[in-house]
Amino acid sequence: MNLARAYRLARDDARERDALEGALAIDQRHFMALVRMAELLERMGEDAHAAERWSGVLAMSAMLDDRGPAIDALLDHARDYVMRQRTTFAAAIDSGLSAARAAVPAHRRRRFDACIDATMGRRQIYANQCAGLHFPFLPADEFFDRDHFPWLGEIEAQTDVIRGEFEALVAADAASFLPYVAMEPGTPANKWSPLNHSLEWGAFHLWKNGWRDEAACARCPQTVTALERLPLCDLPGRAPTVFFSVLKPGAHLPAHTGVSNVRAIIHLPLIVPPGCSFRVGGEMRDWKVGKAWAFDDTIEHEAWNRSDAMRAILIFDVWNPHIEPEERALLRQFFPLADASGNDLRVQVAD
Repeated sequence: MNLARAYRLARDDARERDALEGALAIDQRHFMALVRMAELLERMGEDAHAAERWSGVLAMSAMLDDRGPAIDALLDHARDYVMRQRTTFAAAIDSGLSAARAAVPAHRRRRFDACIDATMGRRQIYANQCAGLHFPFLPADEFFDRDHFPWLGEIEAQTDVIRGEFEALVAADAASFLPYVAMEPGTPANKWSPLNHSLEWGAFHLWKNGWRDEAACARCPQTVTALERLPLCDLPGRAPTVFFSVLKPGAHLPAHTGVSNVRAIIHLPLIVPPGCSFRVGGEMRDWKVGKAWAFDDTIEHEAWNRSDAMRAILIFDVWNPHIEPEERALLRQFFPLADASGNDLRVQVAD
């Protein structure tokens, strides 16, 4: 390090580099050697390599026990330099790929775009987090491609009918909607506590955990008829779950994950004032009335109603399209056996 300093004062970049590489060959985590190497590469105009070294400095800084003003200023420079380099790199990539991307429909390049955005540091890639049954080796896709669900257009075409039955239900008996979050007494305070037993997030179930509510279904016959034509997830005592979900003005569902990736969750928006949005993993979308989507709820997601009016959607679960029919049949046999042995393996819908 002393030799590197001497060469730096002599403005001998090549020999300073050799000396710093020698220091890092002894200890690749030597903080000041990393700093001096980043500074040297920046002076030499090797921007990509300098940004890589500054990134290493930022990573190492978390291990520092004592950070004075000089180190804080140095780290501010590192963050700014890395960000500027990423921005420059991203602009070059976006420009170079512009024509090629334009030739590919947006839904066909979703995975590629996510790959590039993650590489550019513009988004995070989220993995499945299952509180219950985790089915391995399935793609961890945030929003599923519509091509997996050729019947989506059929249920979308029933939006006006379904919304009409929902509105009649609310007008006749708003008290039939119950708080979605209803924690047992004694549950420790957690992120759901502000919504506990609150109609900020209300629900009216037609099916719940595989059990059909005949009285509820009788009040929404056309909705039920439309749903019965769909390939709902069917697992004894667990699925399907079908309900009208209501978010009051200002409500926020905190980031969370579901219990099992054997299902895909369908949202059919019925009433959507401006300012209502939904995030799954690294992708944010706004609900649009009559436009359904399917997503994997075991990937972190959250929802907002930033408007001054009610937001209402129909939620139901279908099979994850990547699970084969033979696997579905085996799962249908597995859960009754699990129940008989006293094990509670969950797959219930979470939102």
